[in-house]
Amino acid sequence: MKIPLIYNVRSVLQRPVSTAFTALGIGLVVAVFIAMLALANGFTTALAKTGGDDNVLVMRKGADSEMSSEIGRADVNIIGSFPHVALGSDGKPLVSPETYIVMNLQRRGADSVGLANVVIRGVSLRAFEVRKNITIEGRPFASGQSEICLGDKIVPRYKNTAIGDKLRFAGRDWTVVCHFSAAGSSFESEVWGEVEQFQSVMRGGNSFQSVTFRLKDPNGFADAKRALEGDQRLQVDAHMESKYYADQSKLLGAMLSFLAVMITSIMSVGAIFGAVNTMYASIASRTPEIAVLLTLGFKPRNVLLSFLAESAVIAFFGGILGCLIALPINGVVTSTTNWSSFSEIAFAFRVTPQLLVSGVIFAVVMGVLGGFFPARMASRMPVVQALR
Repeated sequence: MKIPLIYNVRSVLQRPVSTAFTALGIGLVVAVFIAMLALANGFTTALAKTGGDDNVLVMRKGADSEMSSEIGRADVNIIGSFPHVALGSDGKPLVSPETYIVMNLQRRGADSVGLANVVIRGVSLRAFEVRKNITIEGRPFASGQSEICLGDKIVPRYKNTAIGDKLRFAGRDWTVVCHFSAAGSSFESEVWGEVEQFQSVMRGGNSFQSVTFRLKDPNGFADAKRALEGDQRLQVDAHMESKYYADQSKLLGAMLSFLAVMITSIMSVGAIFGAVNTMYASIASRTPEIAVLLTLGFKPRNVLLSFLAESAVIAFFGGILGCLIALPINGVVTSTTNWSSFSEIAFAFRVTPQLLVSGVIFAVVMGVLGGFFPARMASRMPVVQALR
């Protein structure tokens, strides 16, 4: 026969102060655990959302990033002639040749040392059609003009970013004519302008770093990749755009997840010892009750499981508290360096239901570990000694 769980719940309520402090300690560990994983989750999600599953990103053969790639103008024309490329409403290929530069911009509210690397992407107006998730506030930049569009996450973080402001870089003033959102992707951390303008003042030459095009058949990536990479006129690699950007997040995302586990593992030691002390104190004050339970015929393993359940209940409430502490950070925007481009990428903490469930499970595991040895002591307690 098992000891009713209500017995443990009532026992917990008899020690509100020590129980509350133990639950709070566990809750703080859970909050840090969720926050660190939400950071990694937000970064990974921002890059995973950047590309489209029906878009192809073409770079020079062997290039591992847009920064190290170079594609000639003649190659762009060849790529646009492939039958795998979708056509726009005007009957022309949905192809966007792009330049990719990283430059320093002045942070908002900072002095001259408050600079950060930002991606300056030269695009054609086709880029707004090729990428389906772009929403513009204002108007697109005009051809032949020093005009730019800013991603939404650029606007609150840097100076002179309102529509109509002049943003200075590359020795020229650029007029901000629009802001754009891109479903929370890393494009929102970029500055976009006409590719021809950026080429003339920043890179020189007549080449691009990448070409992105929309597939005519969303399921035709494999065929398009074989055709592009097998064409002797081209020396290129073709990537599914969504996978290319998702792969960029793997290294830093894995490191952030590793740090989350390491930091919270160290912190959890203190929380486990808190649970140990609470349960030892509880058992010390309830030895007569334990003796009665054993006398009534409850087996030692039932006593062990009962006190483990009690510790788990305390930890469960601590886990719920930790989830409540961590919830407000959901959607909070922060930034880090994208190691693939050495540029700053802004993204939002992402607390998901799966993370909250993981936090509660982590809390219960800490409670069980902390309650095991006190529970074992209680189950092995001699009845005569306990009655005294």
